Amino acid sequence: MRSDAVLGLWQDRAPTEAITTAREAERLGYRRLWIGEMATYDAFALATAVSGATSHIEPVVGPLAVTIRTPATVAMGVASITSLTGRLAHVALGTSSPVVNHWHGRSRTGATRQLGIASQSVRTLLAGDRDPSTGFRLRLPPVPSEILLAAFGPAAVRTAAAHADGMVLNMVTPSATARLRKAVDAAGGTRMPMSAWLVTAVEPGPAEIAQIRSAVVGYLGAPGYGEMFAEAGYTELVDMARSGVHPRDLIGAIPDDFEQCVGLVGSKSDIASLLADYDKAGLDTVCVVPVTATGDHGRRALGVVAELTSANEGG
Repeated sequence: MRSDAVLGLWQDRAPTEAITTAREAERLGYRRLWIGEMATYDAFALATAVSGATSHIEPVVGPLAVTIRTPATVAMGVASITSLTGRLAHVALGTSSPVVNHWHGRSRTGATRQLGIASQSVRTLLAGDRDPSTGFRLRLPPVPSEILLAAFGPAAVRTAAAHADGMVLNMVTPSATARLRKAVDAAGGTRMPMSAWLVTAVEPGPAEIAQIRSAVVGYLGAPGYGEMFAEAGYTELVDMARSGVHPRDLIGAIPDDFEQCVGLVGSKSDIASLLADYDKAGLDTVCVVPVTATGDHGRRALGVVAELTSANEGG
């Protein structure tokens, strides 16, 4: 199993921490760094800054919501990174969540249909060709970027199988990973590279647990995710989330073992066991979202997974 690094963009940490985490990831041997966006830096701007602050790690920008960014702006951003920094950049697209669309004042209507259209258009533009639907063409050199799609629901999985170079999952259990592996391979008729973002903390204390739970709480009642958590044995927590309880009370109700349900959390041996579960489920690449609450910028979490996945690859 391979491992990539992810910038967590934690809301309780300084935005500039992202640069330090990127440097740590490169130092530890990570080949790729996933760069999304929340409410601080624009993803393309941050990817350009990271490329300037490191020597070789490849940025994967996204997942970016196709209902917010046009194919032209996505392709322009990816090609700009490569042209300005000399670093090959890749891109991930997705339908995102109602929260993100609310931030931007945009509708999610037809999001899955747009996902397929956008992936084809971005691929055309990055190849240096003209988008037949708009006539737009980049004036920058072609970029051999991979186009990855974030998927969870059946329609998005089928879209990924038809149009992507790989599929990315977020915060999934091993059993859900196994189902999605079967679904995407059945839809495409061949094995598709599959990655998953997994929050990671080694022997976490109260601060790290609090950081994880603040990030997870919004997913507990979400369609698809709620059913996944219920299947994992957290039905009461899902019901509570869907009842409209305040997030503070919901966080307080999360049981002690919950974090291992959707992340690499625990001792080094715990994490090794969890990695084995995801490997058995068919995951190709674990994307480490390192917890940084203690101020180590993700060094420990990134280091442990790098060591374990390197050992796996060597075997």
